[in-house]
Amino acid sequence: MRLWRGRVEVRHLKTLGPIPVLWDRWQLGNPFAPRLTLGALLHTVSPSTELVLDLKGGRMELARLVLAVLPEGRRVTVCARNWRLLSPFAAREEVRTVHSVGSARQLRRLLRRSRGTKLEGVSVHERLLDARTAAELRPLASLVMTWPVNTVQRAHELLALGVDGLISDDLALAGTLSR
Repeated sequence: MRLWRGRVEVRHLKTLGPIPVLWDRWQLGNPFAPRLTLGALLHTVSPSTELVLDLKGGRMELARLVLAVLPEGRRVTVCARNWRLLSPFAAREEVRTVHSVGSARQLRRLLRRSRGTKLEGVSVHERLLDARTAAELRPLASLVMTWPVNTVQRAHELLALGVDGLISDDLALAGTLSR
C-alpha cells in the first residue's frame, strides 16, 4: 500500500516524489495507467479472502487512511518495515500486525526490543534467516514469514527452519510447492 495524493494505492512501484513516474530498481511502470486503490480492491475481493497489506513509506497518514477504508470485521494482515505504522491497528482485533525486517540492523533492533513480548507476526528478508535466527524468532512471534523466496530449493530450506509463510515474486513457485 502506498500513499499518493491522499489516497491508498495498491502497488509496489515507487514514484519520484511528486513526479508520477513509477519505478523500482530496473523496472519502470506506466505513469498513465489506471492505479488500483485499496477501496476498489476491497470492493472486488470476497470478504472471506484475507489480504496482506504491506504499508510502504513512513507517513502515519497511510495507516489512518487504510484503517478508514477497512470495513469493521474484515480480517487482514498488515505489515510494515516502519513499525510505528502498525500501532493504529492495535485496536482492531481482526487485524493481525506483522513487523517487517529487511536489514541485519533492524533484526537486531527487533530481537532486542521484543524480549518478553509476543508479537503477532514477523516477516524477515530471506537473506537474514538461518537456523539460529529462526530459533530466536519462534518464541517472539506467532507467525514467521519471509521474502523474497523465488526458488524451490530455498523454499524447502526455509520451511525446514520452521517458517510459516513464504512471500514470492514467482506465482508458479506456489503451484510447485503445493503439490
